[in-house]
Amino acid sequence: MNVILLSMAIAILLSLGLVISLGGLSLLSGTMEFFFGGPKVEFLKSTLGDTGFAFGFKWNDEKEPAKFDQIKLRLFNPFGDPTQVEVTQHFAPQGKTFSMDLDFGAGLRTLLKARGFKSALIQVEISSTKSGIFHQFDMRGHGFIKKLEAATLTANDFNDQFKEGKSKPIYFQTKRTFIADPVPSSNKKLKIATNPEFAGDFAGAGGGAAASVENFAVSKVWIEPGCIVCDACEGIYPEVFEVLEDTCIIRPDAPLHDGLKIEESAEACPVEVIKYTKA
Repeated sequence: MNVILLSMAIAILLSLGLVISLGGLSLLSGTMEFFFGGPKVEFLKSTLGDTGFAFGFKWNDEKEPAKFDQIKLRLFNPFGDPTQVEVTQHFAPQGKTFSMDLDFGAGLRTLLKARGFKSALIQVEISSTKSGIFHQFDMRGHGFIKKLEAATLTANDFNDQFKEGKSKPIYFQTKRTFIADPVPSSNKKLKIATNPEFAGDFAGAGGGAAASVENFAVSKVWIEPGCIVCDACEGIYPEVFEVLEDTCIIRPDAPLHDGLKIEESAEACPVEVIKYTKA
């Protein structure tokens, strides 16, 4: 009987020890994540004068897949003047480590020159307006100024050092040819103008089929959702198409007189998202 009770006591102690150990590991993991793996904002050197604010933002985008697109700077200054200031700037959504150099206008100058600024609370909030996710970083005014004065990297420097390059997928496209293969039953070939073998037979028609194809102008060209950034269109007509990190856009003031090139770009698109209207 005593042996059974002793065994049960040992089992209970071992179970408690296991629970305490797991709890300790979980707490340690959370602590490590808080201090070393959490979101971080880094102050950078702005190139926009006394109304510019530059920063870099790093976070675990695998655990928190959000696109951040807004930053707010808040001043809480109950014993100074003004007592509260908030300035906001929006930017293009960013889904990976990024940096920005933004002009906040006169509002930032008012915030920095507030009486009692050094002892006031400064809050930097970076948020994803679409996902409703935000991260706040609080500090005193003297710490804020110290970080600004110590900044040596510009936004471009930060991107060069920390931003991950996005590898674009490789898509293999079938090469098209207008030279017909021999007909199996007769081993004869179709006599078409685009086959160099029969170029002489079409010489009297103005030098072949290419000469008979008339170009046309386009009144509108656009990209529908679903671009896979394969670069095919930009490779064909870079004056019109510009492939960005996540999609493709039509360049401002793009020339629309060469409809054949736009048509070729649309036909080369693997997902057929390039659309256009003839003039």
